[in-house]
Amino acid sequence: MENTEHTYRQKTPKSAKIFARSQKLHVNGVHHNIRFFEPYPFVTRAASGKFLIDVDSNIYVDYWMGHWSLILGHAAAGVYESVREQLKQGWMYGTVNEQTMELSEKIASAVPVAEKIRYVTSGTEATMYAVRLARTVTGRKIVAKIDGGWHGYTSDLLKTVNWPFSKSESRGLTDEKHIISLPYNDVEGSIEILKKARKDLAAVIIEPMLGGGGCIPARKDYLKAVQDYAKDNGAIFVLDEIVTGFRFRYGCMYATMGLDPDIVTLGKIVGGGFPIGVICAKDEIFKYADTKKFPKEGRAYIGGGTFSANPMSMTAGSRTLEILKRKKSVYSKLESLGRKTRNALTKVFDGKVVVTGMGSLFMTHFVADGTAEVQSAADAARCDTHLLQQFHFEMIAKDGIFFLPGKLGAFSNAHTDDDVKSLTTSAEKFRQSL
Repeated sequence: MENTEHTYRQKTPKSAKIFARSQKLHVNGVHHNIRFFEPYPFVTRAASGKFLIDVDSNIYVDYWMGHWSLILGHAAAGVYESVREQLKQGWMYGTVNEQTMELSEKIASAVPVAEKIRYVTSGTEATMYAVRLARTVTGRKIVAKIDGGWHGYTSDLLKTVNWPFSKSESRGLTDEKHIISLPYNDVEGSIEILKKARKDLAAVIIEPMLGGGGCIPARKDYLKAVQDYAKDNGAIFVLDEIVTGFRFRYGCMYATMGLDPDIVTLGKIVGGGFPIGVICAKDEIFKYADTKKFPKEGRAYIGGGTFSANPMSMTAGSRTLEILKRKKSVYSKLESLGRKTRNALTKVFDGKVVVTGMGSLFMTHFVADGTAEVQSAADAARCDTHLLQQFHFEMIAKDGIFFLPGKLGAFSNAHTDDDVKSLTTSAEKFRQSL
């Protein structure tokens, strides 16, 4: 690692100087905790297609892809032109705009639960409002989430995100008693916990794939069992598809799993790389946010924010969805790249890793003590996360391949089979060094 760090420092002197300036003005030098990595993150100057270019002119093949939001690639053709034309007309109105309707019509046609839609500017806001809506509808307080489930920084859901799950995530939280946590992919364990909160249970919120918790798909039987329990006991079933929505197909993941959520949250891809969060819900649920129908004491006060439904995000999102719908081959291409990569990494490391994910998403877990499966965030946390970060940093420093160290990888339409070969070669070199 000393040799790798030396190589990295030699290649990134301008980044080192700029980041030193950033640390003087910004907490940890960053504006999202996970963007920091040792000894310092490189500073990006530009991005195009599958590439990031830093201020020292190093070029990296990117697998972080804007927090997995750029399914078509950086500055993708089509999206770029549409955004440029919108920029000429203005980038912030603060009023109703037609671009909003165009994006909403596309979402509603692909996501049946989206009988009503409200835009915000982040996934955190979307899940925050989803919880508020569920509590209003039910008149209850308790919300159930998953161990390792990440729904943004909202205080309503900031619990059991990072291992060990028994410890509080933040000293500043005041309402943790109204958040309960369920073991992922464990039907019996989850139902047992839900039973204890049955009369006070307002909502269950689940990601159909744990993104930050290990890139682990939920089992269909698990999601169905938790959904049925929630609905049978008067609670709202919320699916957080901010990562998975429009990632594997044109629409949401839930439609392939026999589920009927009450609320779905979206983000990332539907903004085309611009700030967005979306709350989608059935009419019978969203009517509680109608300020014309309900007085203060009976409504869910759901805002949006200064930049909600801004014409830039609406334009980029609408154009992205238009391209995805027209070019259905994008999804088959991305699935192929992901499958080949998962198979290749599994073969290269020969029993030393479990590679999780599906479609275009993948994550390598260096297992210990004979672990054969990674089915939950707890399983992922027991793997050698330090070795995974080392693996990713080696690729950054020596191979021009960027993963945010320790996080999952995402293919975009800009990637090709040659990238699978390059990843495999890097993995083989790292395997030989172990």
